[in-house]
Amino acid sequence: MRIFKFGGASVKSPDAVRNVARVLQHEGTENTLVVISAMGKMTNAFERLIKAYVDGSDDLNEALQAIKDFHAEMMAGLFDKNDEIYTKVTYLFGELAGRMAINTSKDYNYIYDQLVGFGELLSTTIVSAYLAKIGVDNQWLDVRNFIKTDSNYRDAKINWELTEATIKEKVDTSKLNITQGFLGNNGEYTTTLGREGSDYTAGIFAYCLNADSVTIWKDVQGVLNADPRVFEETELLRNISYTEAIEMAFYGASVIHPKTIQPLEQKQIPLFVRSFDDLNLEGTAVSGSAKGIEPEVPCYIVKKNQTLVSVSAKDFSFMVEDNISAVFKKLHDYKIKVNLIQNSAISFSVCIEDKFNNFDKFYNDLKSTFNMKSYKDVTLYTVRHFNDEAIESIKSKGRAIIRQINTETAQLVIQENA
Repeated sequence: MRIFKFGGASVKSPDAVRNVARVLQHEGTENTLVVISAMGKMTNAFERLIKAYVDGSDDLNEALQAIKDFHAEMMAGLFDKNDEIYTKVTYLFGELAGRMAINTSKDYNYIYDQLVGFGELLSTTIVSAYLAKIGVDNQWLDVRNFIKTDSNYRDAKINWELTEATIKEKVDTSKLNITQGFLGNNGEYTTTLGREGSDYTAGIFAYCLNADSVTIWKDVQGVLNADPRVFEETELLRNISYTEAIEMAFYGASVIHPKTIQPLEQKQIPLFVRSFDDLNLEGTAVSGSAKGIEPEVPCYIVKKNQTLVSVSAKDFSFMVEDNISAVFKKLHDYKIKVNLIQNSAISFSVCIEDKFNNFDKFYNDLKSTFNMKSYKDVTLYTVRHFNDEAIESIKSKGRAIIRQINTETAQLVIQENA
């Protein structure tokens, strides 16, 4: 049993969808489950739609029409005008409109999860229909019938026992199965597993089906030691240990979702990251047999749009357990992700990510108790297996507000040069 995952770049155009078919025909389609993301930048497009809907903005119709136009162009490039796929897609857009019409909730996270997943539903419906059209038999699965979660919208936790039992009972592993990434169900409503959660979906299915492998198909040759959009010179990592992959994902390496590795490591299921353009390349293998990374070179991880917050007591007392725990409780309450921590006797600093847009509430809640100072729009650079040259290359990008170094990892919070 193999699990394949194709991200948005893999299905961004009619030619890209045809290439997915080429990959499957080259690799074989038996005993394979394929997880597919929303097409191209459609998750971003759905997020604009959701914002317009929640805000009651006049941009709502324009945002919806842009999504419809994209998928119409996609289908026009793959199907005849009278193909039944048009009816299926029209039905999905009708369901989307119905969800928006009947919703009475004001909870943004709940609304987000009920609407954003239509990107994946549309994507997989179109790809499945195209494969069937060219003679590649497949079975379309609604992932929400298989992955069971709690009700923590936008970052749902897996009910592993129920999910595993459901997948083992209901998935026919002898067939080519096509399903969505990112989505789950709490027993009543759609949930999502966190942004970029399709890799995690692949890991969940692999764990539950005792798969032989997971392959993530990318538009790069494998896992590189740096993002080529940020760094001019990059190098392919041929082998990565599970431990190293978890470390890299924890610090924010975008090529692998942070939660993906752990279920694979538990059952020693290897993960391959390969190019969907050049099928002759071996790519990167993540496994238990690897030692660290090969080759051992500095690995750069970049997280932009961060906020650095420094907190100190108004009475100049030490920042010790009771003060720090109060700060962390607020960070937890407002669902703010901490990417770096540094403290001294009288101050405590955190570099944070505010994906739920709760920073202002957090800041205002604490400023009556603590002295607060913040730096917005900073960049957190993490370098695994650093050397002096790597540190200097990061320092050249701007002013280092914080620098933190341990045996294997250096982290710098940089106010970048304008």
